[in-house]
Amino acid sequence: MIEARHLRVLRAVAAGGSFSAAARELGCTQPAVSQQMKALEASVGTPLLVRSGREMRLTQAGEALVRHAAGILSGLTAAEEEVAAIAGLRAGRVRLVSFPSGSSTLVPTALAALRAAHPGTRVSLEEAEPPKSVELLREGDCDIALAFRYERATGTGDAAQAGEGEWDDLVVRPLLTDRLVALVPERHRLARTDPSGSVAIGDLAAEPWIAGCPRCRGQLVQVCESAGFTPRIDFATDDYPAVVGLVGAGLGVAVLPQLAIESVRPRGVRAVALEPAVRREIVALTLPDLAQVPAVSATLEQLGRAAARVG
Repeated sequence: MIEARHLRVLRAVAAGGSFSAAARELGCTQPAVSQQMKALEASVGTPLLVRSGREMRLTQAGEALVRHAAGILSGLTAAEEEVAAIAGLRAGRVRLVSFPSGSSTLVPTALAALRAAHPGTRVSLEEAEPPKSVELLREGDCDIALAFRYERATGTGDAAQAGEGEWDDLVVRPLLTDRLVALVPERHRLARTDPSGSVAIGDLAAEPWIAGCPRCRGQLVQVCESAGFTPRIDFATDDYPAVVGLVGAGLGVAVLPQLAIESVRPRGVRAVALEPAVRREIVALTLPDLAQVPAVSATLEQLGRAAARVG
């Protein structure tokens, strides 16, 4: 195997014409130069230098190797500089996938702080809900996935995470816990609920419903059925502003995460706390190897700080 250090010595010998000149150029001893040249000739299986008087002359194979060495060493130097820039956060890229309400609340603050601290780091953003975002991470199509999972009632007044174990192969950075709230038209009978109070989800059993993303929709049905009724879903949309608009127009009620409501300007609606409380855990996920990449680590840190401010 040809090593870069051997190529550097060969170029120095070719330029200086002798082992002693190469040693002076490289700041090492003449025996060290001779030893490395023997190792290089053993690697390629043919002589590269012949002695001519007091000078060393390249063989045809030596000339060919010196000719290629320039490109090899310059390419290696460029690679070393690029890797050093990435390691020092002077360069690098991060592919981030986030669900919509995370994209509009957590991501802008985090990326603005990241750009201010490390302007050479570039981040691309794509939107996807879990579990699709988690699939993209595992398939190598992104570096960080913002995801969430809902708590499930345990029947003892406590709560546990639904789908425990689904992220065991990933690095999980907890960000915040997001509570679900009910949205009702501002003239609805429950809109007059004391702001410090809450309503039971069963109080909305007879209402038409506007449902959100598929995972949120499944959670809504599960919560309603645990309260003894099946919701009549008249409209379903992944677009949170559309959900708010439909509720504001008096076409039904909805349950949305607090983070989603903060990402839009709710008009004509009233947010009411629900009992029993339903929460979702919001996290940033990455692969174990990627967690060691400086740009990925810095992005995770800024997402954590953004979540602390939102929380």
